[in-house]
Amino acid sequence: MKMQAYLFMGTSTFFGLVAALYAYWAWTDLGSIEWTGTVALIVSIGFGWMIGFWLWQAARRSERYHGPAPEERLDGEIPENAGEYGFFSPHSWWPLFTAFAVAFTAFGVAIGWWMVFIGMFAVILTAIGWVFEYYRREFQH
Repeated sequence: MKMQAYLFMGTSTFFGLVAALYAYWAWTDLGSIEWTGTVALIVSIGFGWMIGFWLWQAARRSERYHGPAPEERLDGEIPENAGEYGFFSPHSWWPLFTAFAVAFTAFGVAIGWWMVFIGMFAVILTAIGWVFEYYRREFQH
């Protein structure tokens, strides 16, 4: 995970340089800062560093208890990373419904705030359905 963390943090640092250059060019061309692009680049710096820092901390925590991951070692082999990655439901419709609810909410920001409230309610309901789908009927654990 450390390599992924370094990739996120490195890309964010690049966005920082681009943001400074973008703001400078806008200032020399227009006489003022172009706020939309500058703010978007600055926000991307924060998001990238946030994800990178979390990955870096998770890698440090994992190394403390399990040692370096096979992908981080020079002598690591592919079979060392084999194993179960988790349970993924092959028949679930809830992710699709949740995605539709999120899309409806996003469209609501552009079309009307009433759609946002309906969409948030739908997101909450579909997320609950997704989380609790294995608590009843034939797939109950």
